[in-house]
Amino acid sequence: MQSDIRYPAQAGTFYESDPERLKQQIIGCFNHRLGPGRLPLVKNQPLSKFIGMVSPHAGYMYSGPVAAHGFSKLAEDGRPKTAIILGPNHTGLGSGVSMMVSGKWHMPLGDVEIDRKVASKILENCDIIDVDTTAHMYEHSIEVQIPFLQFLYGDIKIVPICMMLQDQATSVEVGTCIYQAVGDRIGKDIVVIASSDFTHYEPHEIAYEKDMSAIERILQLDIEGFFNVIRCRDISVCGPGPIGALMTIAKELNAKPRLLKWASSGDVIGYKSEVVGYASIIFKKPKS
Repeated sequence: MQSDIRYPAQAGTFYESDPERLKQQIIGCFNHRLGPGRLPLVKNQPLSKFIGMVSPHAGYMYSGPVAAHGFSKLAEDGRPKTAIILGPNHTGLGSGVSMMVSGKWHMPLGDVEIDRKVASKILENCDIIDVDTTAHMYEHSIEVQIPFLQFLYGDIKIVPICMMLQDQATSVEVGTCIYQAVGDRIGKDIVVIASSDFTHYEPHEIAYEKDMSAIERILQLDIEGFFNVIRCRDISVCGPGPIGALMTIAKELNAKPRLLKWASSGDVIGYKSEVVGYASIIFKKPKS
């Protein structure tokens, strides 16, 4: 893959590849019994309440209704120009922390341009992030967030950051780099999305209990506690790095997280012996 165009890796698997069927699939996520229950009305103004969110990244059949909660709140708040999307690296390809700084992502609902100015500004004083396209070739964690954004906003730019290194120190460094570069725009015309699922392949009751112990630390903006609890309790959160980076930004902006929805794959299909947990968590700015 060249730097100009990144082609979808999961269209037709994680979500519909046909544009009209994809739109109907997303509408179904909003209207789902586990979703918000209705389509949001998109407010045509800059963001005023929210700086970002934690959003799941499984196939839309499983995690789409949970993801719809966060996207619904975002749409009702306003219209960002750029989404900085942080996702874990599932493939093992590319650098430890990899960003694309130019080109487009070709998606079923149209091409999405990378915000070169924002990406370049983040890179200016951040040695830990490499310019690398390889990590993004087949990675789904960032890709599955984009159709929701396109459905709601149409034209929106992205800054994709893929994290293979997901320790606490790396997460804080990445979050600090983003805040120092564009902190004055986050929650206005920039939103930050941390893409992550939670517990993988455990019984529903255990997944719920484990996930809530991790989410409690997120809601307290306790970064060290979050990394400690997922390590000590062996909680298979796949995107702790993106979550930690968003928590770092939230602390700088005095934003407060709020859990909108938790559900598991078992809530969708009824099989609860081995599930994946999903959470939608919005980060709200302090009242001015």
